[in-house]
Amino acid sequence: MPGCFSLTASRDRCFRYSFSSHGLKSTTTDLGEGTIMHCWVPKSHSQSKPTLLLIHGIGANAMWQWHEFVAPLASRFNLYIPDLIFFGDSFSTRPDRSETFQAQCVVGLLEAHGVKKMSVAGISYGGFVAYSMAAQFGERIERLVLCCAGVCTEEKDMEKGMFQVRSVEEAVSILLPQRPQQVRQLLKISFHKPAKNVPSCFLNDFIEVMCTEHLQERKGLIQALHKDRKLSDLPKISHPTLIIWGEHDLVFPLELAHRLKRQIGESSQLVILKNAGHAINVEKPKEMYKHMKSFLIDPLPPPKQESHSNGRKVD
Repeated sequence: MPGCFSLTASRDRCFRYSFSSHGLKSTTTDLGEGTIMHCWVPKSHSQSKPTLLLIHGIGANAMWQWHEFVAPLASRFNLYIPDLIFFGDSFSTRPDRSETFQAQCVVGLLEAHGVKKMSVAGISYGGFVAYSMAAQFGERIERLVLCCAGVCTEEKDMEKGMFQVRSVEEAVSILLPQRPQQVRQLLKISFHKPAKNVPSCFLNDFIEVMCTEHLQERKGLIQALHKDRKLSDLPKISHPTLIIWGEHDLVFPLELAHRLKRQIGESSQLVILKNAGHAINVEKPKEMYKHMKSFLIDPLPPPKQESHSNGRKVD
């Protein structure tokens, strides 16, 4: 149990208040077969607004990863922000750990809320789920935003030394930290300019509140993401897609952004954010929002080459 005062729990309450004050409410939905999903949904769904689904990555719950975007996006979209299975208040007794299963659960959740069509934005692991949604339920997806999502990674990439970690076990220990030093490693590979000298008491508090539940299940999610993964097995999609990537991403190196651009083809565009690592939603939220807004609201432009965040094309 956390101590008398938990900075992490306090911040979580602040995020909850912020989500509520911007027109969202907390809901839980029973999808059957032992699966429960929590989601932030509009207090009042407006037929005059488009619908946008925001999917978080591995880490804390959805509020922690999307809180910077709720205020500007809520006025323009019906926002749906779920906790994926084994995060926040979402869980399942089913043994499936694939992103395919996560995508099916998210679609089932939205069906329960009467949502038929939507645009989808996914960060990191959330991008894997978003891509799987587009592949399985293509007619429901209007536009897609994939942020630092190494969908095109292959199992052999780790053996070839593409990543900062040398094994899935090492990746699990960093992505699901249980000691302060592991959180520091996570900060180091996630941020271009990571915070330094963070007291261990704060890190322990974060671990205790955010990183201890469903630990084995989350390990299974990471292992399933990597095992036997081949680019040749990845389904093709043709949705209008915006790919946003940090120039110095150490979790999913920039090569994977270019692979994803080639995989999707002419219906995709790639924006590279300078001076940013993997956690672009924290390091560059204003730039990330600017590109999302332009892509999701404005008329779709002709296919573009890759560009940096200042709009300059890259040959």
